[in-house]
Amino acid sequence: MSRIAAHREVGATRWSAWAVNGALVALAVVALAPLLWMLSVSFMPTGEASGFPPPLLPSAITFDNYQELFARAGMGRYFANSLMISAAITAGALLVNTMAGYAFAKLRFRGRERLFQLLLAALVVPAQVAMLPLFLMMKGMGLVNSFGAVIIPALATVFGIFLVRQYARSIPDELLEAARIDGAGEMRIFFQIVLPMLKPVLVTLTIFTFMAAWNDFMWPLIVLTDQTNYTLPVALAALSREHIQDVEMMMAGAVVTVIPVLLLFLALQRYYIQGLLLGSVKG
Repeated sequence: MSRIAAHREVGATRWSAWAVNGALVALAVVALAPLLWMLSVSFMPTGEASGFPPPLLPSAITFDNYQELFARAGMGRYFANSLMISAAITAGALLVNTMAGYAFAKLRFRGRERLFQLLLAALVVPAQVAMLPLFLMMKGMGLVNSFGAVIIPALATVFGIFLVRQYARSIPDELLEAARIDGAGEMRIFFQIVLPMLKPVLVTLTIFTFMAAWNDFMWPLIVLTDQTNYTLPVALAALSREHIQDVEMMMAGAVVTVIPVLLLFLALQRYYIQGLLLGSVKG
Protein backbone atom coordinates (compact mmCIF):
# COMPACT_ATOMS: atom_id res chain seq x y z
CA MET A 1 0.00 0.00 0.00
CA SER A 2 2.85 2.34 0.83
CA ARG A 3 4.45 1.71 -2.59
CA ILE A 4 1.22 2.66 -4.36
CA ALA A 5 0.95 5.82 -2.29
CA ALA A 6 4.57 6.69 -2.99
CA HIS A 7 4.05 6.09 -6.73
CA ARG A 8 0.99 8.35 -6.73
CA GLU A 9 2.94 11.01 -4.86
CA VAL A 10 5.76 10.87 -7.38
CA GLY A 11 3.27 11.11 -10.25
CA ALA A 12 1.52 14.06 -8.65
CA THR A 13 4.83 15.81 -8.10
CA ARG A 14 5.81 15.21 -11.72
CA TRP A 15 2.51 16.60 -13.01
CA SER A 16 2.89 19.62 -10.70
CA ALA A 17 6.35 20.25 -12.09
CA TRP A 18 5.02 20.02 -15.66
CA ALA A 19 2.20 22.42 -14.80
CA VAL A 20 4.56 24.95 -13.23
CA ASN A 21 7.04 24.74 -16.12
CA GLY A 22 4.23 25.04 -18.65
CA ALA A 23 2.88 28.13 -16.92
CA LEU A 24 6.37 29.66 -16.86
CA VAL A 25 6.87 28.95 -20.57
CA ALA A 26 3.48 30.50 -21.37
CA LEU A 27 4.33 33.63 -19.37
CA ALA A 28 7.74 33.84 -21.06
CA VAL A 29 6.08 33.67 -24.50
CA VAL A 30 3.64 36.43 -23.53
CA ALA A 31 6.49 38.59 -22.21
CA LEU A 32 8.74 38.03 -25.24
CA ALA A 33 6.04 38.30 -27.92
CA PRO A 34 6.24 42.13 -28.25
CA LEU A 35 10.05 42.03 -28.48
CA LEU A 36 9.99 39.27 -31.09
CA TRP A 37 7.39 41.13 -33.16
CA MET A 38 9.49 44.31 -32.89
CA LEU A 39 12.46 42.38 -34.27
CA SER A 40 10.32 40.90 -37.04
CA VAL A 41 8.91 44.28 -38.09
CA SER A 42 12.40 45.79 -38.28
CA PHE A 43 13.15 43.42 -41.20
CA MET A 44 9.90 44.12 -43.09
CA PRO A 45 9.72 46.23 -46.27
CA THR A 46 8.43 49.77 -45.79
CA GLY A 47 4.68 49.93 -45.16
CA GLU A 48 4.14 46.21 -44.62
CA ALA A 49 3.58 46.49 -40.85
CA SER A 50 0.81 49.07 -41.35
CA GLY A 51 -1.56 46.52 -42.85
CA PHE A 52 -4.49 45.04 -40.94
CA PRO A 53 -4.14 42.60 -39.40
CA PRO A 54 -0.42 43.28 -39.03
CA PRO A 55 1.73 40.38 -40.24
CA LEU A 56 3.77 38.41 -37.74
CA LEU A 57 6.66 37.65 -40.13
CA PRO A 58 8.14 39.69 -43.00
CA SER A 59 7.19 38.65 -46.49
CA ALA A 60 10.81 39.31 -47.50
CA ILE A 61 13.67 40.02 -45.11
CA THR A 62 15.34 43.36 -45.80
CA PHE A 63 18.06 45.36 -44.06
CA ASP A 64 17.00 48.64 -45.70
CA ASN A 65 15.53 49.95 -42.45
CA TYR A 66 18.85 49.59 -40.62
CA GLN A 67 20.76 51.10 -43.54
CA GLU A 68 18.37 54.04 -43.62
CA LEU A 69 18.67 54.43 -39.88
CA PHE A 70 22.45 54.75 -39.87
CA ALA A 71 23.02 56.30 -43.29
CA ARG A 72 20.44 59.10 -43.28
CA ALA A 73 19.21 59.42 -39.71
CA GLY A 74 22.71 59.56 -38.20
CA MET A 75 21.96 56.89 -35.64
CA GLY A 76 25.64 55.96 -35.43
CA ARG A 77 26.48 59.29 -33.76
CA TYR A 78 23.65 58.94 -31.26
CA PHE A 79 24.67 55.36 -30.52
CA ALA A 80 28.24 56.50 -29.82
CA ASN A 81 26.94 59.32 -27.58
CA SER A 82 24.85 56.90 -25.54
CA LEU A 83 27.67 54.39 -25.29
CA MET A 84 30.18 56.99 -24.11
CA ILE A 85 27.80 58.57 -21.58
CA SER A 86 26.62 55.21 -20.22
CA ALA A 87 30.17 53.88 -19.91
CA ALA A 88 31.35 57.04 -18.11
CA ILE A 89 28.39 56.99 -15.74
CA THR A 90 28.87 53.30 -15.00
CA ALA A 91 32.59 53.63 -14.28
CA GLY A 92 32.17 56.74 -12.13
CA ALA A 93 29.13 55.42 -10.28
CA LEU A 94 30.90 52.16 -9.45
CA LEU A 95 33.76 54.06 -7.83
CA VAL A 96 31.63 56.61 -5.97
CA ASN A 97 28.90 54.24 -4.81
CA THR A 98 31.29 51.52 -3.68
CA MET A 99 33.41 53.96 -1.69
CA ALA A 100 30.35 55.55 -0.09
CA GLY A 101 28.70 52.19 0.60
CA TYR A 102 31.88 50.83 2.17
CA ALA A 103 32.23 53.95 4.32
CA PHE A 104 28.67 53.62 5.62
CA ALA A 105 29.22 49.92 6.30
CA LYS A 106 32.66 49.78 7.90
CA LEU A 107 34.05 53.22 8.74
CA ARG A 108 33.02 54.92 11.96
CA PHE A 109 32.36 58.65 11.82
CA ARG A 110 30.07 61.05 13.57
CA GLY A 111 26.51 61.16 12.25
CA ARG A 112 26.93 58.06 10.08
CA GLU A 113 23.58 56.46 10.91
CA ARG A 114 21.65 59.74 10.75
CA LEU A 115 23.16 60.61 7.39
CA PHE A 116 22.34 57.17 6.02
CA GLN A 117 18.74 57.52 7.23
CA LEU A 118 18.50 60.83 5.37
CA LEU A 119 19.75 59.13 2.21
CA LEU A 120 17.12 56.43 2.55
CA ALA A 121 14.46 59.09 3.06
CA ALA A 122 15.51 60.63 -0.26
CA LEU A 123 14.33 57.46 -2.01
CA VAL A 124 10.70 58.53 -1.57
CA VAL A 125 11.33 61.87 -3.33
CA PRO A 126 10.43 61.64 -7.05
CA ALA A 127 13.37 62.29 -9.35
CA GLN A 128 11.31 64.83 -11.31
CA VAL A 129 11.16 67.11 -8.24
CA ALA A 130 14.94 67.55 -8.28
CA MET A 131 15.24 68.22 -12.01
CA LEU A 132 14.63 71.99 -11.87
CA PRO A 133 17.19 72.77 -9.11
CA LEU A 134 19.59 70.30 -10.70
CA PHE A 135 19.22 72.04 -14.06
CA LEU A 136 19.90 75.41 -12.44
CA MET A 137 23.02 73.96 -10.82
CA MET A 138 24.24 72.61 -14.15
CA LYS A 139 23.52 75.98 -15.77
CA GLY A 140 25.46 77.78 -13.05
CA MET A 141 28.41 75.45 -13.66
CA GLY A 142 28.22 76.07 -17.41
CA LEU A 143 27.55 72.42 -18.20
CA VAL A 144 24.21 72.67 -20.00
CA ASN A 145 24.35 71.10 -23.47
CA SER A 146 27.38 69.02 -22.54
CA PHE A 147 27.86 65.38 -21.66
CA GLY A 148 29.03 66.46 -18.21
CA ALA A 149 25.52 67.63 -17.37
CA VAL A 150 24.25 64.09 -17.98
CA ILE A 151 27.16 62.26 -16.34
CA ILE A 152 27.82 64.19 -13.11
CA PRO A 153 24.32 63.95 -11.52
CA ALA A 154 24.29 60.16 -12.09
CA LEU A 155 27.62 59.41 -10.38
CA ALA A 156 26.06 58.80 -6.97
CA THR A 157 22.72 57.09 -6.34
CA VAL A 158 21.01 56.22 -3.08
CA PHE A 159 20.15 52.76 -4.38
CA GLY A 160 23.76 52.05 -5.33
CA ILE A 161 25.09 53.18 -1.96
CA PHE A 162 22.46 51.11 -0.15
CA LEU A 163 23.19 48.00 -2.23
CA VAL A 164 26.95 48.18 -1.62
CA ARG A 165 26.50 48.98 2.09
CA GLN A 166 24.30 45.95 2.68
CA TYR A 167 26.81 43.64 1.01
CA ALA A 168 29.89 45.27 2.54
CA ARG A 169 28.56 44.69 6.05
CA SER A 170 29.33 41.00 5.58
CA ILE A 171 33.08 41.69 5.28
CA PRO A 172 34.74 40.54 8.54
CA ASP A 173 35.95 43.43 10.69
CA GLU A 174 38.87 41.26 11.82
CA LEU A 175 40.20 41.16 8.24
CA LEU A 176 40.22 44.93 7.99
CA GLU A 177 41.76 45.37 11.42
CA ALA A 178 44.52 42.90 10.55
CA ALA A 179 45.32 44.93 7.43
CA ARG A 180 45.47 48.13 9.48
CA ILE A 181 47.77 46.51 12.01
CA ASP A 182 50.06 45.50 9.14
CA GLY A 183 50.29 49.17 8.18
CA ALA A 184 47.90 49.28 5.24
CA GLY A 185 46.16 52.60 4.63
CA GLU A 186 42.44 52.95 4.05
CA MET A 187 42.81 53.40 0.30
CA ARG A 188 44.99 50.30 0.01
CA ILE A 189 42.52 48.32 2.12
CA PHE A 190 39.66 49.45 -0.08
CA PHE A 191 41.24 48.71 -3.44
CA GLN A 192 43.19 45.55 -2.58
CA ILE A 193 40.93 43.87 -0.01
CA VAL A 194 37.41 45.26 -0.16
CA LEU A 195 36.88 45.65 -3.91
CA PRO A 196 37.73 42.02 -4.81
CA MET A 197 35.25 40.86 -2.16
CA LEU A 198 32.54 43.08 -3.63
CA LYS A 199 32.68 41.51 -7.10
CA PRO A 200 29.14 40.00 -7.15
CA VAL A 201 27.46 43.21 -6.03
CA LEU A 202 29.65 45.26 -8.38
CA VAL A 203 28.39 43.26 -11.34
CA THR A 204 24.80 43.78 -10.20
CA LEU A 205 25.41 47.49 -9.78
CA THR A 206 27.08 47.65 -13.21
CA ILE A 207 24.00 46.21 -14.90
CA PHE A 208 21.58 48.46 -13.03
CA THR A 209 23.66 51.59 -13.65
CA PHE A 210 24.34 50.94 -17.33
CA MET A 211 20.70 50.11 -18.03
CA ALA A 212 19.48 53.23 -16.21
CA ALA A 213 21.98 55.45 -18.03
CA TRP A 214 21.33 53.88 -21.43
CA ASN A 215 17.54 54.10 -21.15
CA ASP A 216 17.39 57.55 -19.53
CA PHE A 217 15.25 59.88 -21.60
CA MET A 218 13.94 62.81 -19.56
CA TRP A 219 17.17 64.25 -18.13
CA PRO A 220 19.21 64.14 -21.40
CA LEU A 221 16.23 65.70 -23.16
CA ILE A 222 16.33 68.61 -20.69
CA VAL A 223 20.06 69.36 -20.62
CA LEU A 224 21.12 68.45 -24.17
CA THR A 225 19.85 71.18 -26.48
CA ASP A 226 22.12 70.49 -29.45
CA GLN A 227 20.87 67.62 -31.60
CA THR A 228 24.40 66.39 -32.25
CA ASN A 229 24.71 65.60 -28.52
CA TYR A 230 21.48 63.60 -28.32
CA THR A 231 21.51 60.16 -26.76
CA LEU A 232 19.86 57.23 -28.51
CA PRO A 233 16.45 57.38 -26.71
CA VAL A 234 16.17 61.15 -27.27
CA ALA A 235 17.20 60.85 -30.91
CA LEU A 236 14.76 58.00 -31.47
CA ALA A 237 11.90 60.06 -30.01
CA ALA A 238 12.82 63.01 -32.26
CA LEU A 239 13.07 60.69 -35.25
CA SER A 240 9.64 59.22 -34.56
CA ARG A 241 8.06 62.65 -34.98
CA GLU A 242 9.66 63.04 -38.41
CA HIS A 243 8.92 59.46 -39.58
CA ILE A 244 5.70 58.73 -37.74
CA GLN A 245 4.42 56.55 -40.58
CA ASP A 246 7.67 54.61 -41.00
CA VAL A 247 6.93 51.92 -38.43
CA GLU A 248 9.58 49.55 -39.75
CA MET A 249 12.44 52.03 -39.34
CA MET A 250 11.23 52.97 -35.83
CA MET A 251 11.26 49.30 -34.88
CA ALA A 252 14.79 49.00 -36.25
CA GLY A 253 15.77 51.93 -34.02
CA ALA A 254 14.14 50.23 -31.05
CA VAL A 255 16.10 47.03 -31.75
CA VAL A 256 19.36 49.01 -31.86
CA THR A 257 18.43 50.58 -28.52
CA VAL A 258 17.63 47.26 -26.84
CA ILE A 259 20.55 45.14 -28.07
CA PRO A 260 23.40 46.61 -25.91
CA VAL A 261 21.60 46.26 -22.58
CA LEU A 262 20.32 42.82 -23.56
CA LEU A 263 23.83 41.62 -24.40
CA LEU A 264 25.20 43.08 -21.18
CA PHE A 265 22.54 41.36 -19.11
CA LEU A 266 23.04 38.00 -20.83
CA ALA A 267 26.82 38.22 -20.41
CA LEU A 268 26.63 39.03 -16.69
CA GLN A 269 23.42 37.20 -15.80
CA ARG A 270 25.07 34.62 -13.56
CA TYR A 271 26.91 37.23 -11.49
CA TYR A 272 23.84 39.48 -11.46
CA ILE A 273 21.61 36.82 -9.87
CA GLN A 274 24.38 35.85 -7.45
CA GLY A 275 24.77 39.46 -6.36
CA LEU A 276 21.05 39.89 -5.78
CA LEU A 277 20.77 36.68 -3.76
CA LEU A 278 23.83 37.42 -1.64
CA GLY A 279 22.80 41.01 -1.13
CA SER A 280 19.37 39.95 0.06
CA VAL A 281 20.69 37.81 2.91
CA LYS A 282 23.77 39.72 4.02
CA GLY A 283 23.86 41.91 7.13
